[in-house]
Amino acid sequence: MRLKFIAAGALAAACAFPAWADKGPAVTDVLAHYGELVHASYADSAAAARRLQAAVDAFVAAPGEAGLDEARKAWLAAREWYGQTEAFRFYGGPIDGKDGPEGRINGWPMDEAYVDSVQGHADAGIVNKRKIRLDARTLSGLNEKGGEENIATGWHAIEFLLWGQDLSADGPGKRVYTDFVDGSAPNADRRRQYLKVVTDLLVSDLAALEKAWAPQAKNYRAGFVKQPASLAKVISALGILSRAELAGERMEVALDSQSQEDEHSCFSDNTHRDIVANATGIRNVWRGEFLRADGSRLAGPSLRDLVAARDKAVADKVDAQMDVSVQAAQAVPAPFDQAILAGNPGRLKVEATVVALKAQTESLVEAARVLGIKRLNTALPE
Repeated sequence: MRLKFIAAGALAAACAFPAWADKGPAVTDVLAHYGELVHASYADSAAAARRLQAAVDAFVAAPGEAGLDEARKAWLAAREWYGQTEAFRFYGGPIDGKDGPEGRINGWPMDEAYVDSVQGHADAGIVNKRKIRLDARTLSGLNEKGGEENIATGWHAIEFLLWGQDLSADGPGKRVYTDFVDGSAPNADRRRQYLKVVTDLLVSDLAALEKAWAPQAKNYRAGFVKQPASLAKVISALGILSRAELAGERMEVALDSQSQEDEHSCFSDNTHRDIVANATGIRNVWRGEFLRADGSRLAGPSLRDLVAARDKAVADKVDAQMDVSVQAAQAVPAPFDQAILAGNPGRLKVEATVVALKAQTESLVEAARVLGIKRLNTALPE
C-alpha cells in the first residue's frame, strides 16, 4: 500500500529519551550506522535494478524466449534487494514523504488492464492507445490517475509486461516473447517501448534514493542522523511494516479474500519471496546488520544494542521473535495465491507467519517502552 504523504509528526510515537544514552552505544552512533545501512541497502537495490535494465535493454533490442527468461530472472533477483528496503518507509523519508516515489516504484494492487491487453479485452491498456505518449513524464502522470489500482509504473508494471496475466493455478503468467515482436502481436513496438521506459524510470528512482542516503553529502541522511528523535521513527517504521503492512495488508487481507487480486506479486508468483525479504529487512534494521550483494556483512551499533543495554531480556525476546518471523516467512509455499485458499495446507504457513509478525510487533512495542517511547505507532497513517 502506498502512503501519499506521512508527516513526520504523525508517527504518534510519543518519545522522550531519558538518560540512558550512557548505557550501550550512543543514540547518534546507532543513527549514524542506520544511515550507512540504508544507503548500502538502496545501493544494492539500485545495482540490481541496473542489471534488470541491462536484461530488458537486451530483450527489447532483439525479442526472444531466452531474452525474456533472462529479464524475468533479473526482475526476481532485484526484488530480493528492494524488499529489504521497505523497512525504511513509513516516516515521511525520501521514499514516501512529500513527492516521494514509493507509489511510482511499488504501487499495488494493479489493474493490469490499465497497462495492456488482458483476456477478453484485446484493446485494453495504455500500450494499445497509440495517442498516449510513452515517456517517463507521461507514464508517471498516469500512475494512479483515476484510482489507486491504476498502476502504470514500477515493479508491478514491469512484472505484468514480463509475465502477463497469471491464469493458471500452478504457476505464474505465461506471456510469450512474440508479444514484443512486430507483426506477431498488435502494438508490439509500444510494448517494447513501455517496458524500457518504466524500467529506466525504476532505475532512476532507486538511484535518487541511494543519493538521498549517501554519506558525506548535504542530503536527507545528514539531517536525519543528527536528530535523536529519529530513533522513534526508525523503530516505528519496523512496527508499521511488521504489523499493519506485511501481516495486515499483504497477508491477512489476502487470507480473508482468498483472491489473487490481493496478492503482492501476482503475475510472477513471487509473493512468498516478497514476504521473506520484508521480514529480513525488519531484522536487518533491528540488528544493524546487512548481508550485501558482494557477500560482505555490514554491522554496527543497533537498536538491539540500545535495548540490550537497558533490558537484555526484552532485547533477547525481540531478537528471537525476529528469527521466528523470518523462518515462518521462509516456510510460506509458492504460489501464494493457492496457499491462501481454504483447505490448502499452505494456508497454515501463511497464518503462522501472520501470528509471528504480530508477536514480533508486540515485542517491538515493549522494546520501544524500554527506550522511553511510550506509544509506538504500528498502524498505517491515513
